[in-house]
Amino acid sequence: MLKERAAAGKPIRIGQVGAGKFGTMFLAQARTTVGMHVVAVADLNISRAQSQLKVACWPEEQFSATSLDDALKTGKTFLTDNAEAMIRHPGIDVVVEATGDPKTGIRLCQLAIENGKHIVMVNVEADAVAGPLLAKRARQAGVVYSLAWGDQPALVCEQVDWARACGFKVVAAGKGTRYLPHYHKLTPDTVWDELQKYLKIDDPKSINLKMFNSFLDGTKSAIEMTAICNATGLESQTEGLTFPPASRFEHADICKPKSEGGVLEKAGVTEVTSMVYRDGTEVPHHLAMGTYVVFEAADDNEYTRRCFREYHLLPDKSGRYAALYRPIHMIGLELGISIASSALRKEPTGAPFCFNSDVVATAKRDLKAGEILDGEGGFCVWGKQTPAPMSLKEGYLPLGLAHNVKLKRDVPEGQRLKWDDVEIDPNDDAVRVRREMEREFGPKQAA
Repeated sequence: MLKERAAAGKPIRIGQVGAGKFGTMFLAQARTTVGMHVVAVADLNISRAQSQLKVACWPEEQFSATSLDDALKTGKTFLTDNAEAMIRHPGIDVVVEATGDPKTGIRLCQLAIENGKHIVMVNVEADAVAGPLLAKRARQAGVVYSLAWGDQPALVCEQVDWARACGFKVVAAGKGTRYLPHYHKLTPDTVWDELQKYLKIDDPKSINLKMFNSFLDGTKSAIEMTAICNATGLESQTEGLTFPPASRFEHADICKPKSEGGVLEKAGVTEVTSMVYRDGTEVPHHLAMGTYVVFEAADDNEYTRRCFREYHLLPDKSGRYAALYRPIHMIGLELGISIASSALRKEPTGAPFCFNSDVVATAKRDLKAGEILDGEGGFCVWGKQTPAPMSLKEGYLPLGLAHNVKLKRDVPEGQRLKWDDVEIDPNDDAVRVRREMEREFGPKQAA
């Protein structure tokens, strides 16, 4: 289909917002993908966008377009700091939202939908705050809202889809990561000591410590598992993720219900496994960069269970459960799959349709009234996966809205924050969208 579009002189015309790591990885492959044309890259720092394109091995001539119209005419790429003008331009087919900021993502996603653009939401932070409503609005407008292939949520959605379409019951799904219990307290000032233990990076100034901190303190895992729940119908466990250590060959034994000898409170949930044991030693054959799904055959189907063994799946000791895993994810290098699927098949690579899971701001330390929260990966809070009905009932504060807001009262370490604990602007666009999402999807889930 891409070749046909290229032959007809009608490639998929892409407008990308954000030239960070994910966006740069996509650009590295987009340059050589038949049937795609990156018409524009919007970033607040154009000089950074230029340097990132050079890192992605783009010749300077390729991003020398002087305007959007010039880019469409010449096949080159236009660099701009005006994302909204790019999204509004009739020449754009697909918008890639890769800023990572939830409020920006919600705003630009709405603008894309209003202007009839398909939206690939790399910004999973925004999806965790209001994805179900945004996806519904996109469907009503006749455009596609899609999770980003190459990022782990979309890959897990495919594995869940595969299992169900094959007639299996999904017991658990998720990914691997690096986790130790004290990581929940990490801050941008302390995370470097942990990163040095396993990353070959010499200069802390060369990376975004706040972003890397969100990977370790549990927040990113909660965000990604929430996206999976809301796009598959799986659920969060009551106390969120437990991060059990597991090799890629042990998932069927570990990620099954406690009643069956595993660690889960029930079947049909998400879980993230750790690449290190609690003493800090590395798990052999871990799944730190990969994804998995654990599934089971029907109780009366011994034949299928025998096939699990015969065809060298990874069954648990009972033979009832089995696992399938993908050892890696290639983030932006694989994003073209979502763009092609959205524009050509009109089908997302994962999209939220329910509100089963939430990410709740949780105190990293004893917080005092008057403090200003600094959001994901910061000094104050980490994101804890929480069942959406519980979040709504208790009035918990979404992690994505816990940035640049003032605390009205003290909150002890480990406690989940509530809306009433902070000063919230009810007229803030992201707040209004979130509240509308709760009204639209909450009562049915909480009933």
